[in-house]
Amino acid sequence: MVTSPPGSAVPRLVVAAPSSGSGKTTVATGLMAALTARGLAVSPHKVGPDYIDPGYHALATGRLGRNLDAYMCGPGLVGPLFVNGARGCDIAVVEGVMGLYDGAAGEGELASTAHVAKLLRAPVVLVVDASSQSRSVAALVHGFVSWDPEVRIGGVILNKVASDRHEALLREAMDSVGVPVLGVLRRAPRVGVPSRHLGLVPVAERGSEAVGAVAAMAAQVADGCDVEALVGLARSAGVLSCAGWDAGEVLAPPPPPPLPVPSLGAAPPDPAFGLRARPRTPDGPRRVAVAGGAAFTFSYAEHSELLAAAGAEVVVFDPLRDEELPEGTGGLVIGGGFPEVYASELSANEGLRKSVVELALSGAPVAAECAGLLYLCRELDGLPMCGVLDASARMSDRLTLGYRDAVAVSDSALAVAGTRMRGHEFHRTTVEPGAGAAPAWGMRTPERRVEGFVERGVHASYLHTHWAAEPGVARRFVERCRTS
Repeated sequence: MVTSPPGSAVPRLVVAAPSSGSGKTTVATGLMAALTARGLAVSPHKVGPDYIDPGYHALATGRLGRNLDAYMCGPGLVGPLFVNGARGCDIAVVEGVMGLYDGAAGEGELASTAHVAKLLRAPVVLVVDASSQSRSVAALVHGFVSWDPEVRIGGVILNKVASDRHEALLREAMDSVGVPVLGVLRRAPRVGVPSRHLGLVPVAERGSEAVGAVAAMAAQVADGCDVEALVGLARSAGVLSCAGWDAGEVLAPPPPPPLPVPSLGAAPPDPAFGLRARPRTPDGPRRVAVAGGAAFTFSYAEHSELLAAAGAEVVVFDPLRDEELPEGTGGLVIGGGFPEVYASELSANEGLRKSVVELALSGAPVAAECAGLLYLCRELDGLPMCGVLDASARMSDRLTLGYRDAVAVSDSALAVAGTRMRGHEFHRTTVEPGAGAAPAWGMRTPERRVEGFVERGVHASYLHTHWAAEPGVARRFVERCRTS
C-alpha cells in the first residue's frame, strides 16, 4: 500500500517569475493539472492574498486552493498553514506572486515569493518570458540566481519561445549559467482566461470555459516541460520542522490558571478558583450563512474551518439565486467578489435583501468584507442594495491596492477595540461616507485614517483579513451568534 508523506515532508516546488505577466499562472495551474492527471494528489497553494488564482488551482487539482501570506498571517504561520493544506498529498505546487523578490512595500523581502520559498525550504522554478531576447536571458537568470544565495533556483522554464532557432539560442545561453532548462513553451494564442478590472475572471463565473482553459494549460505544460524532472526537483525540498495548523487546536480553550499557593495560617483556597465554567450556551451549533456563488467568490478556506471549529454549522448560499437566508441563520459572512458586475441581479433579489436587513436589525453578527460592504450599502451604482448601512457605493477609475496594518477602533462581533490585524485592500470602488460613527478599523499604513462601519452586530469594511492570524475572531463571531 502506497501512502502519501506527512505534510511536513511532502515534495514541493515554487513557481516564480521575474515579473508579473511572465506566465506563472499558466505554468503553475498547468503543472497542477498535469500532475493530477498522472494520478497524484496535488496540494495547490498561492503566495500572497490573491483569491482568483486559487480558484483555478482548485479546478486543476480537485482540492481547495490555499494562500500563504507572510504579511497578513506572519512568517511563523506559513509553514503550519502549508502543512495543513498538504496533508495526504503526494506533491505540492506553490504559485508565486509578482516578481520573485517583490514583497510588501517598504518591508524588504517580507511576503515575497522568495521569502515564502525559504520558509518552505522549497526549490524555485523560474518562468521567464523569453520573447524579444536571446543571450540576454542568461544575464537575467544569473541575476536572479545570485541575488539571494538562500533562494535555490533549481530550473528555468522558457515561455513565449518563437521557433526552434530561438530555442537553440536560448538553451546555448543558459548553458553558461548552470541552471537547467526544465521546459520550453512556444509562443501561442493566450490560453482562454479573460481579465477585467481586478485581474482574471474567477472560475465560478466561467463554468465549462474555465475547465477548458485549465485543460489547455495542462496540455501546454505536459507537451513543453520535463514533468519528471520537475517532480524530481520537488523531491529535493527540505523537511519542515513545524506541525500543521489545525483550526480545532488553535481555538482550544487555554488551561485554567494554577491555584494560588496559600501562605501559612491563611484560609485554604476555593477549589473552584480559576475553574469557573463559562456561561452555558444553547446546545447544538449555530448556523452561519456564508455568501458564495459567482458574485462572492473571495474567501480563505481557513475561515470556514475556524467557524466550524468554533461550533458553527457553516452553510453556503448564493445571493444571485437564493431568495432568503438559510433557515435558522444566526450569523452572516459576506466576503469579497464582484457585486459591481452583478449589481442588477443582486438588486432584483428583493427577498434576500429583506432577509439580510431583518437579520442585521436583530443584532445578529454580520461580517462583510469589500464586496460584502458594497452589498450592505444603500445603493451600488444607483441600484438599490440591502440598505443596512446608510452609505452609497459606486465604481471608480482609481485602483486601491496594497497591504494594510490596522487596529480595531470599535468593539464589534469580530474583535474588541485595540485588536491589531494586518490585511489587504483590492478594489476599484468607493463608498461615501468611508466610515460610520463607529468605524471598523484605524489604518496605520500607508496613511492614518479610519474606515468601515460597526453598527449593532454588523462589521463592514474594505479590509480583507486572514482569520488564521487571529483565530479569536471566529470564536467571538460564533459566541455572538449564540447570544444575539
